[in-house]
Amino acid sequence: MGIVAIPGGTGGIGRALVEAIIARGKHQVIILSRKPNDGLAKELGASIIIVDYADADSLKDVLENKVDTVLSALSSMPDQGTPPEVSLVRAAEASKVTRRFVASNWGFPLSLKLAERLPSTSVKVQTLTELAKTQLEWTQLYAGFLTDFFATPAHKTYMSPMIAVVDLVHDTAAIPGKGDTLVTFTHTFDLAKYADRVLDFTEWEREYWIIGDKATWNEVLQAAEEGKDTKFKVTHDSIEDLEKGVVTELPALTLALPHIPIPRDALLAFSAAFGLIFETGGTNFDDSVALNNRFPDIKPLRIKDAIRAAANAIKN
Repeated sequence: MGIVAIPGGTGGIGRALVEAIIARGKHQVIILSRKPNDGLAKELGASIIIVDYADADSLKDVLENKVDTVLSALSSMPDQGTPPEVSLVRAAEASKVTRRFVASNWGFPLSLKLAERLPSTSVKVQTLTELAKTQLEWTQLYAGFLTDFFATPAHKTYMSPMIAVVDLVHDTAAIPGKGDTLVTFTHTFDLAKYADRVLDFTEWEREYWIIGDKATWNEVLQAAEEGKDTKFKVTHDSIEDLEKGVVTELPALTLALPHIPIPRDALLAFSAAFGLIFETGGTNFDDSVALNNRFPDIKPLRIKDAIRAAANAIKN
């Protein structure tokens, strides 16, 4: 059996992927990382291979050590030079044994017009452009917005916090538009279970859809209020404001800004872009094509249950 290599597997989505694949035990996993972490390797029971994404030859050598599939969880932000994931694609194509590649685009299709407003999109597009030049079999798995951001501390996650729409600590919400459009939410642990099953497929489609749950932001807000047993201060940001990059700044974000190495205006523009995507249905996935239909035994965490439990935990 070929090995599945997970770049970015020491944290975030990557670690969830590693743990899910190891738990089911159908595929052998290695982690690709820029830094050693012997303690984590021992804890997970998976080898951590140190790689230099700028060294194409060494990357190819790593992949030629029985790596059949690259399951990427690398983060993508604009930077100088060749993006690490593009280097990985080239190394996978050059490898005599690597056949398959899953691109690190876990949210929604990059073809979505509003996706161009997100800074990571240009880098992800470079990866897809490079993949299209290869003979590799490749795919993407879309899971919408991550439930993890609204589930802590009630539910475990390896994701770094992201402050968006509902501020559980300060009983405040900034709802994009009217808040009545359905949004797809998926927890990383559930996303990882579906990704593990896709590795079993003998042939891949270009895209797969995962629906952990769907709810409107108004429904999510209601669940948060129920969990904290209080009414939130609510603002609705209009489509017109979101188009201009104007979005209500949540108290939790204001407090976090000194500790975030990203300018305030860039963060607010990022939030406004997501608000537009939510309100215009960009993450309201089609249930009929979701992987959920193939794997009814996977029972995803529901967003309202998650945020209700998290709100209750914060209250107490």
